[in-house]
Amino acid sequence: MTQTVVITGASAGIGRATARLFGRRGANVVLLARGSAGLEAAAAEVERAGGTALALPTDVADHQAVSDAADRAEERFGAINVWINVAFTSVFAPFDEIRPEEFRRVTEVTYLGFVYGTMAALERMKPRNRGTIVQVGSALGARAIPLQSAYCGAKHAVNGFTESVRCELLHEGSEVRVTVVQMPAANTPQFSWVLSRLPRHPQPVPPIYQPEVCARAVAYAADHPRRKQYWVGASTAATILAQKAAAPLLDRYLARTGYDSQQTGDSVTPGRPNNLWHPVDGADGTDHGAHGEFDERSHSRSFQLWASQHTGTVCAVAGGLLAAGVSVAFARNRR
Repeated sequence: MTQTVVITGASAGIGRATARLFGRRGANVVLLARGSAGLEAAAAEVERAGGTALALPTDVADHQAVSDAADRAEERFGAINVWINVAFTSVFAPFDEIRPEEFRRVTEVTYLGFVYGTMAALERMKPRNRGTIVQVGSALGARAIPLQSAYCGAKHAVNGFTESVRCELLHEGSEVRVTVVQMPAANTPQFSWVLSRLPRHPQPVPPIYQPEVCARAVAYAADHPRRKQYWVGASTAATILAQKAAAPLLDRYLARTGYDSQQTGDSVTPGRPNNLWHPVDGADGTDHGAHGEFDERSHSRSFQLWASQHTGTVCAVAGGLLAAGVSVAFARNRR
């Protein structure tokens, strides 16, 4: 059966890479984003890959627009099988330099956009008692960093409301599944168009991963949604575990390193376009694609991701190595 997959934030970055991947599977891919140039290019990539695309210009901060997009998706392709929430925006600045309307806008897109997408998906999936929702989260939803208070707050909120919804679905005995994929720093165009008040060009905190790594994790989660969360990248695993074990130490560490690690050595062009209120590709007609400016510094693979998807193999190998070590130690002790 051909899958119908809705992806928000599909015009660039992780959403764009995920759309291509599902296109290669031959899926019906419904693309939601604001920028027309990016949407059109993403749709063309899906079609070239072997899928069928439907591009719907949508601001996910508008609940009615998201609901209308879901209606159009089902009118065209039938029941939605997978809904993937990716869309976000951000402001890079100290908290006291972010204006109230900017903080609200980040929250409306990055948090409420996920809420509205989940509402639209559940409204259609629950009566059929089937379907999967994948929330593209972030390590920053477990451990916040300086200069991204609005984004980190929204990602924390996504985790909270998703846990609540998951409990309700379990209570109802529903077969609809909801899972979260916690992402590492990714090489996406956001660092070229995010609203920034930093003195130097913003960058993802290394190590940096290509969006295709993240897309493979999203697709795997859509296929195996029973797990509560997936972590992508060793840095994500280390961040989440360190937050659980030593949060006060992380506070002090990030206070010292969190400013420089989020900036390159290059100054920011005054008045550069940003996508907080309007899509950048709508202004100049440029398609920014899935990748950002950091290809040379980005990883195209993640052993941690592979290991998390092959726990049986990892445990078997670890067990074998442990048994071998015990045998060697026993033999030495008998000499």
